[in-house]
Amino acid sequence: MSAITRTKYPWKKFGVTPENAYGGCKHGNSKSYEIRRLHGSLFPRVGENPTLALERDLELLQWLDTLGFDEAYIGEHHSAGWETIASPELFMATAAERTRHIKLGTGVTSLPYHHPFMVANRMVQLDHLTRGRVILGCGPGALASDAIMLGIKPERQRAMMEESLDAIMRLMSSPEPYTIKTDWFEMNDAVLQLRPYQDPIVPVAVASVESPAGVTLAGKHGASVLSLSVPRDTIRKTSLAELWEIAEETAAEHGKTMHREDWGVVMGMHLADSKEQAIKDIKEGAGNVVTEYFGHTLGNPVPDVPRDQIVDFMVEKNQWIVGTPDDCIAGNERLQDLTGGFGKFMMRVEDWAPRDKIHRSYELLARYVMPHFQGSLTGIKTSNNWTVERRESLQANRYAGIKAATDRFDASRSNGS
Repeated sequence: MSAITRTKYPWKKFGVTPENAYGGCKHGNSKSYEIRRLHGSLFPRVGENPTLALERDLELLQWLDTLGFDEAYIGEHHSAGWETIASPELFMATAAERTRHIKLGTGVTSLPYHHPFMVANRMVQLDHLTRGRVILGCGPGALASDAIMLGIKPERQRAMMEESLDAIMRLMSSPEPYTIKTDWFEMNDAVLQLRPYQDPIVPVAVASVESPAGVTLAGKHGASVLSLSVPRDTIRKTSLAELWEIAEETAAEHGKTMHREDWGVVMGMHLADSKEQAIKDIKEGAGNVVTEYFGHTLGNPVPDVPRDQIVDFMVEKNQWIVGTPDDCIAGNERLQDLTGGFGKFMMRVEDWAPRDKIHRSYELLARYVMPHFQGSLTGIKTSNNWTVERRESLQANRYAGIKAATDRFDASRSNGS
């Protein structure tokens, strides 16, 4: 499952956040974002009860809804044993009945695995059932094992994704019959019976990892971008700022406009009352996810450090934010500077700590990090500062009022006697 926090762009300036129970946020006069969203995938280890894992995901979504998160994204996977949600839409339909406010997105639907007419139909139906609480997140498919099982050549996936999204956008944006034929799908006078509940269409977000493919496709359609990682040295190293520039250039070529407030950047994150406690919380679980899933199962490169040092390594390399709410605030501000400004802080939902620790992490973010960036404390701080500055005169007036009332009472008693 995934979740995102939303940040507000353009930035505003607002004062220092107040002292809090964990020690207080000390990053004043910051660029303002609005943090409410979350994105990522839960990775229950092979051997866990899969039914309970799904229920735990739903329980977490209910908690995020209570805390005021704006969106949660649910991924699609069909193999490898760690990520077991095969249909994000089914999960979203269940979650919609258990939540009130949070928006639910596919994070992401692997477009090459589905006929685009069916993708559009399912999302529009969910759009109506949820009264506009859905987002279509799309990608080419993350796991090569999924593609192989479906008889799809991995090198074809990105081209197939583009063809599919072109068709989906056409179906959602126009009620006119649509005919198209490619080498893998065909439509003849296709029309969606239900028009999107949201106006003008179901919001669309395109996954971007490190290649320019995702941002190029997003720019083509003016869709939002989900940057699922901070680029590292791999086949091609392109910075987040450069990827966004590619998206804007492509959008301009197609008469579209990109909006930074809709751009989401994903990081691993875990918070606790101290940095030491946060690292301790996830040290074992994070080591398992990185070495057993990404390394042993998928064959991806993993940090060349002992398992119990993986968290420290990822924090040092600015790939994860692990620490206190203060550390999260600083990490977000660093990301804003790195990218030139984005609208959504997106957190990977990792199953790397006990349930109470995970829930506590999101509670800390909601209570102490979100207000810092949303500006929701501005009025409270102003009122507090106004009172502090005038406390002596306010107390003098209070005592004067008490004395006046007492004098009147005493005088009335004297006159009565």
